[in-house]
Amino acid sequence: MKSHYSNAPKAQPVARHTLSVLVDNEPGVLARIAGLFSGRGYNIESLTVSETEHEQHVSRITIVTAGTADVIEQIKHQLDRLVPVHRVVDLTSYGETVERELALVKVVGKGEARVEALRLASAFGARTLDATLNSFVFELTGATEDVERFIRLMAGVGLVEVSRTGVAAMARGSEVV
Repeated sequence: MKSHYSNAPKAQPVARHTLSVLVDNEPGVLARIAGLFSGRGYNIESLTVSETEHEQHVSRITIVTAGTADVIEQIKHQLDRLVPVHRVVDLTSYGETVERELALVKVVGKGEARVEALRLASAFGARTLDATLNSFVFELTGATEDVERFIRLMAGVGLVEVSRTGVAAMARGSEVV
Protein backbone atom coordinates (compact mmCIF):
# COMPACT_ATOMS: atom_id res chain seq x y z
CA MET A 1 0.00 0.00 0.00
CA LYS A 2 1.31 3.43 -0.94
CA SER A 3 1.90 5.96 1.85
CA HIS A 4 0.67 9.54 1.72
CA TYR A 5 4.22 10.59 2.50
CA SER A 6 5.77 9.00 -0.58
CA ASN A 7 5.02 12.17 -2.56
CA ALA A 8 6.68 14.40 0.03
CA PRO A 9 9.58 16.46 -1.30
CA LYS A 10 12.96 14.82 -0.95
CA ALA A 11 15.58 16.50 1.23
CA GLN A 12 17.82 18.69 -0.93
CA PRO A 13 21.57 18.52 -0.55
CA VAL A 14 23.44 21.51 0.82
CA ALA A 15 25.95 22.81 -1.70
CA ARG A 16 28.51 25.60 -1.87
CA HIS A 17 27.53 28.49 -4.16
CA THR A 18 29.44 31.53 -5.38
CA LEU A 19 27.26 34.58 -5.97
CA SER A 20 28.32 37.67 -7.90
CA VAL A 21 26.37 40.80 -6.93
CA LEU A 22 26.73 44.11 -8.80
CA VAL A 23 25.78 47.07 -6.61
CA ASP A 24 26.02 50.84 -6.48
CA ASN A 25 29.19 51.85 -4.68
CA GLU A 26 27.62 53.87 -1.86
CA PRO A 27 27.74 53.87 1.94
CA GLY A 28 25.75 51.16 3.71
CA VAL A 29 25.31 48.73 0.80
CA LEU A 30 27.60 46.08 2.26
CA ALA A 31 25.95 46.42 5.68
CA ARG A 32 22.51 45.90 4.11
CA ILE A 33 23.65 42.79 2.26
CA ALA A 34 25.40 41.34 5.32
CA GLY A 35 22.30 42.16 7.38
CA LEU A 36 20.12 40.27 4.91
CA PHE A 37 22.26 37.16 5.46
CA SER A 38 22.55 37.41 9.23
CA GLY A 39 18.90 38.35 9.74
CA ARG A 40 17.81 35.13 8.07
CA GLY A 41 20.46 32.91 9.64
CA TYR A 42 22.51 32.37 6.47
CA ASN A 43 26.29 32.16 6.73
CA ILE A 44 28.76 33.96 4.49
CA GLU A 45 31.83 31.76 4.05
CA SER A 46 33.75 34.31 1.98
CA LEU A 47 33.10 37.94 1.05
CA THR A 48 35.09 40.08 -1.37
CA VAL A 49 34.16 43.62 -2.45
CA SER A 50 35.74 46.16 -4.77
CA GLU A 51 34.68 48.89 -7.15
CA THR A 52 34.96 47.44 -10.66
CA GLU A 53 33.37 50.15 -12.83
CA HIS A 54 34.78 53.47 -11.66
CA GLU A 55 32.81 55.77 -13.99
CA GLN A 56 29.46 54.20 -13.02
CA HIS A 57 30.45 53.78 -9.35
CA VAL A 58 29.55 50.09 -9.42
CA SER A 59 31.11 47.51 -7.12
CA ARG A 60 31.21 43.74 -7.43
CA ILE A 61 30.57 41.69 -4.32
CA THR A 62 31.55 38.02 -4.46
CA ILE A 63 29.82 35.96 -1.78
CA VAL A 64 30.47 32.28 -1.07
CA THR A 65 27.70 30.63 0.91
CA ALA A 66 26.17 27.18 1.31
CA GLY A 67 22.57 26.06 1.17
CA THR A 68 19.98 23.96 -0.56
CA ALA A 69 18.81 24.98 -4.04
CA ASP A 70 15.69 26.55 -2.51
CA VAL A 71 17.69 28.54 0.04
CA ILE A 72 20.07 29.84 -2.66
CA GLU A 73 17.10 30.90 -4.81
CA GLN A 74 15.58 32.69 -1.83
CA ILE A 75 18.88 34.49 -1.14
CA LYS A 76 19.14 35.57 -4.79
CA HIS A 77 15.57 36.91 -4.85
CA GLN A 78 16.02 38.79 -1.58
CA LEU A 79 19.29 40.34 -2.80
CA ASP A 80 17.64 41.32 -6.09
CA ARG A 81 14.98 43.28 -4.20
CA LEU A 82 17.51 45.56 -2.49
CA VAL A 83 17.52 48.98 -4.17
CA PRO A 84 21.28 49.42 -4.77
CA VAL A 85 21.59 45.92 -6.32
CA HIS A 86 21.85 45.86 -10.13
CA ARG A 87 22.30 42.15 -10.72
CA VAL A 88 22.70 38.87 -8.82
CA VAL A 89 24.30 35.90 -10.58
CA ASP A 90 24.90 32.43 -9.16
CA LEU A 91 28.25 31.64 -10.77
CA THR A 92 27.88 28.02 -9.66
CA SER A 93 24.99 27.59 -12.12
CA TYR A 94 27.33 28.56 -14.99
CA GLY A 95 29.31 25.38 -14.45
CA GLU A 96 32.99 25.74 -13.73
CA THR A 97 34.24 29.08 -12.53
CA VAL A 98 37.69 30.53 -12.11
CA GLU A 99 38.10 31.12 -8.37
CA ARG A 100 41.18 32.46 -6.66
CA GLU A 101 42.06 33.51 -3.17
CA LEU A 102 45.14 35.30 -1.85
CA ALA A 103 46.72 34.37 1.47
CA LEU A 104 49.60 35.85 3.41
CA VAL A 105 51.12 33.23 5.71
CA LYS A 106 53.69 33.91 8.43
CA VAL A 107 55.89 31.04 9.59
CA VAL A 108 58.39 31.24 12.47
CA GLY A 109 61.09 28.64 12.96
CA LYS A 110 64.75 27.69 12.83
CA GLY A 111 66.80 24.86 11.44
CA GLU A 112 64.97 22.01 9.74
CA ALA A 113 61.52 23.64 10.20
CA ARG A 114 62.77 26.68 8.28
CA VAL A 115 64.10 24.53 5.45
CA GLU A 116 60.83 22.57 5.32
CA ALA A 117 58.80 25.79 5.18
CA LEU A 118 60.82 26.92 2.16
CA ARG A 119 60.38 23.51 0.51
CA LEU A 120 56.61 23.60 0.99
CA ALA A 121 56.36 27.17 -0.26
CA SER A 122 58.31 26.24 -3.36
CA ALA A 123 56.12 23.17 -3.99
CA PHE A 124 52.96 25.33 -3.81
CA GLY A 125 54.44 28.17 -5.88
CA ALA A 126 54.22 30.63 -2.98
CA ARG A 127 56.30 33.81 -3.14
CA THR A 128 58.51 34.86 -0.24
CA LEU A 129 57.57 38.46 0.61
CA ASP A 130 59.62 38.82 3.79
CA ALA A 131 62.42 36.83 5.34
CA THR A 132 64.27 37.28 8.61
CA LEU A 133 66.62 34.96 10.47
CA ASN A 134 63.67 33.22 12.16
CA SER A 135 60.56 33.98 10.05
CA PHE A 136 59.02 34.10 6.59
CA VAL A 137 55.94 35.74 5.12
CA PHE A 138 54.67 33.84 2.09
CA GLU A 139 52.11 34.94 -0.49
CA LEU A 140 50.00 32.23 -2.11
CA THR A 141 47.31 32.72 -4.73
CA GLY A 142 45.17 29.77 -5.72
CA ALA A 143 41.95 27.86 -5.33
CA THR A 144 40.51 27.87 -1.81
CA GLU A 145 41.29 24.15 -1.42
CA ASP A 146 44.96 24.74 -2.28
CA VAL A 147 45.21 27.64 0.16
CA GLU A 148 43.62 25.47 2.88
CA ARG A 149 46.06 22.62 2.19
CA PHE A 150 49.05 24.99 2.27
CA ILE A 151 47.95 26.43 5.62
CA ARG A 152 47.42 22.96 7.11
CA LEU A 153 50.91 21.88 6.04
CA MET A 154 52.52 25.09 7.30
CA ALA A 155 50.90 24.50 10.72
CA GLY A 156 53.41 21.66 11.20
CA VAL A 157 56.45 23.87 10.57
CA GLY A 158 55.68 26.96 12.64
CA LEU A 159 52.62 28.76 11.27
CA VAL A 160 51.81 31.76 13.50
CA GLU A 161 49.58 34.06 11.43
CA VAL A 162 47.31 33.97 8.35
CA SER A 163 45.55 36.74 6.43
CA ARG A 164 43.20 35.84 3.55
CA THR A 165 41.37 37.94 0.97
CA GLY A 166 38.32 35.80 0.29
CA VAL A 167 37.29 34.41 -3.10
CA ALA A 168 37.41 36.39 -6.35
CA ALA A 169 35.51 34.53 -9.07
CA MET A 170 34.38 34.66 -12.71
CA ALA A 171 32.51 32.30 -15.00
CA ARG A 172 34.68 30.52 -17.55
CA GLY A 173 34.24 31.19 -21.26
CA SER A 174 33.23 34.21 -23.29
CA GLU A 175 29.90 34.94 -21.59
CA VAL A 176 29.92 38.17 -19.59
CA VAL A 177 28.23 38.01 -16.21
